[in-house]
Amino acid sequence: MADTCVSLVPIFAELSPRDQERVAGLARPMRLSEGEMAYSPGSTAQLMVVHTGRLRISRLSADGSEQLTRFLEPGDFTGETAVLSGHSPDDYATALGDCSLCVFRHRDLEALIREYPGIGLRMLAAVTRRLSETESRLNALTTRGVESRLAGYLLSLPRPGQEPQAPLTLPLAKKDIAALLDTTPESFSRALKSLSDKGAISIGDGRSISIIRRARLREIVDEE
Repeated sequence: MADTCVSLVPIFAELSPRDQERVAGLARPMRLSEGEMAYSPGSTAQLMVVHTGRLRISRLSADGSEQLTRFLEPGDFTGETAVLSGHSPDDYATALGDCSLCVFRHRDLEALIREYPGIGLRMLAAVTRRLSETESRLNALTTRGVESRLAGYLLSLPRPGQEPQAPLTLPLAKKDIAALLDTTPESFSRALKSLSDKGAISIGDGRSISIIRRARLREIVDEE
């Protein structure tokens, strides 16, 4: 499992197979069930790589309400900020269903970064990219309506194939996407139907949708 984890993660991608094997030897496996926490505020600083399943990352606002920040898929990682700083995390990572992780302790990763500075640079690049994404998301939450935020989210999803209108499967349950967009499931459903009524998308069964007119989605994003 550790070998697969290492090969999946971009920060280790440029290492030789032999060096990747060495990195894999430092990884410790962690298995979680639905609802179990990988870490919470005050936990030990560790880098965690998702091998199978999904993680839900969230934090508590000043009024005690939960704010969903992102979801992690296989190959994604979390904890790099805590590891780079040596401080404990300030958010929560919760398993969505059965989940397996590869975990790297702070001191092990620190030694790797000393030997392979490129790993540290790629971790910093990942932190910078996530900060930029967070700023964009916060800007969207404060300046754009639900329909515009949903249109932007759909445009960010990878295309399922060469066919422009090929159906795609939403990567998360609709209630989870609603939480990610900081709205209610009811408002999410209304926005989804509105995009369909405007001819931008076609709604299939379950999580299946087809983007019919990408240009129309971009117009909706730019309207607000």
